[in-house]
Amino acid sequence: MRSTILYTILAVAFSATSIAGTTWSDSCTSINGQAFPSLLDVTTEELITGLESGLFTSVDLVNAYIARIAEVNGTNHAVTQLNPDALTIAQALDDERANGTSRGPLHGIPVLIKNNIATFDSMDNTAGSYVFAGAKVPRDSTMAAKLRQAGAVILGKTNLSQWANFRSDNSSNGWSAIGGQVIAAYFPDQDPSGSSSGSGVSSSLALAHFCLGSETDGSIISPSDASNLVGIKPSVGLTSRSLVIPISEHQDTVGPMARTVKDAAYLLNAIAGFDENDNYTSAIPYPDYVLPDYVAACNFSALSGVPAIRNSPYAPILDSFDTYAIPLLKAAGAIIVENTTWPGYDTEPANRTSVVLEGDFVADLIKYIDQLTFNPNNVTDLADVRNFTQSSALEDYPDRDTGVWDQALDYFGGQDNTTPEFWSNYTLGLELAGPQGIIGSLTNYSLDALILPTYFASHFPAILGTPVVTVPMGSYPAGSNVTQNNRGDLNATGPGIPFGLSFVAEKWSEEKLIGLAYAFEQRSMVRDKVQPLPENVPKTEIADVVGKRKGRRASVEVGWS
Repeated sequence: MRSTILYTILAVAFSATSIAGTTWSDSCTSINGQAFPSLLDVTTEELITGLESGLFTSVDLVNAYIARIAEVNGTNHAVTQLNPDALTIAQALDDERANGTSRGPLHGIPVLIKNNIATFDSMDNTAGSYVFAGAKVPRDSTMAAKLRQAGAVILGKTNLSQWANFRSDNSSNGWSAIGGQVIAAYFPDQDPSGSSSGSGVSSSLALAHFCLGSETDGSIISPSDASNLVGIKPSVGLTSRSLVIPISEHQDTVGPMARTVKDAAYLLNAIAGFDENDNYTSAIPYPDYVLPDYVAACNFSALSGVPAIRNSPYAPILDSFDTYAIPLLKAAGAIIVENTTWPGYDTEPANRTSVVLEGDFVADLIKYIDQLTFNPNNVTDLADVRNFTQSSALEDYPDRDTGVWDQALDYFGGQDNTTPEFWSNYTLGLELAGPQGIIGSLTNYSLDALILPTYFASHFPAILGTPVVTVPMGSYPAGSNVTQNNRGDLNATGPGIPFGLSFVAEKWSEEKLIGLAYAFEQRSMVRDKVQPLPENVPKTEIADVVGKRKGRRASVEVGWS
């Protein structure tokens, strides 16, 4: 099975080598004076303009991104599988556009999705484990179906922390048995953070225009933080989890990872909404489930007169927060309330989160497995999955343990989310994160939002199922200490590694948070100042592909209007 998966990746990548290996251009933005966008900087609206004007096609875009993946994936391991149908899909979408049909802003734009989000095609959905290699699902996940309906080209699957960081006590962010170790792009051997690691690195290096990640506690916003991205962790229930390999039905959510707030908002517009296959989406509070236009929420003046609370602690991160972000927010009109606390942070029992997440996982994994139409390893529950993992040399056990599952099955006795212990811990979390945390702060201080460094932002919103939007805020300065992850095989901090600022508020507040994040982003433009290491950036551009197709020589001429 391993060779089959690798063949799928290499067979599609091989078709791009004639583009990636071309010597007639290194990072071209112009053909005969005609300006083309740089893929590392292009916005959704610029792609729409280029497609609509005929400057390039969706097939050109797919070829360019495949070539970029072929250039760097052997080093960063961000992509586990390419869609062998991507070029066929792109051609069909080009034909639709030529006939006057447009499915919307995403029509013909490539997207990569995390390898726990199922597609009903030749690609696998594995969460990085060989236990699901070759397994089949009955249909597209709702996320994949919505992307196709919106006209996006699903280019492939991104690597992730195996089982979305819910297997081992001693693994590393971004490692999976199927995909290997994801490496981020801003420092040598950089920890990409987890678990949507491949989506973060792919978006930061423009291996697709934008990516989908999933989050249970930090798995969208943390890799976005480490890769200088905008990440939107939506309210639980705003985006469907149907046929997404689960951890926790109470905390899981799927959201965009992109280079700008508006790009992320375009993707959120496409994926959000009611789904009869996920009853959590029935709680969406808008009449007839008609959602706000999240792109329209991108308002430069959104910070005017907005009260915000700051909450935090960490050296370079806090220096940037205090001396850069806070003054910028104040200058834009935000009213900052200082010196507040979240008492719930100090009183959460040590095992409370474990009881909740492991109880959900025991139950929700069975529900996912039961939907499979082909189950090659005949696993039925977590005990079977653990047995497969511990007995397969491909899973790197025991060097990477199964400590999370051992606790669920042995320490907690395999109890699921129907037990009194589960519910007492779950409701305690809602009290600590709500009245004693986010909701208490918003209410007691009459606030619109909370701001804090992204490093500290995920946990309480995860418990409550409330949204977070993270935006680039800065990077570790020259001379910063280099520190490693707990495993000692990746660099977690070091000069040039990015970090972000998060906006947090009550459930269903995405429209407001996107506006605030956009207003900060447009005033700071940190992404332009914090760049990946040059050796990590792929060179292929749209102009290279178009020039080759038209038999014209591309040249380096800056400009895109």
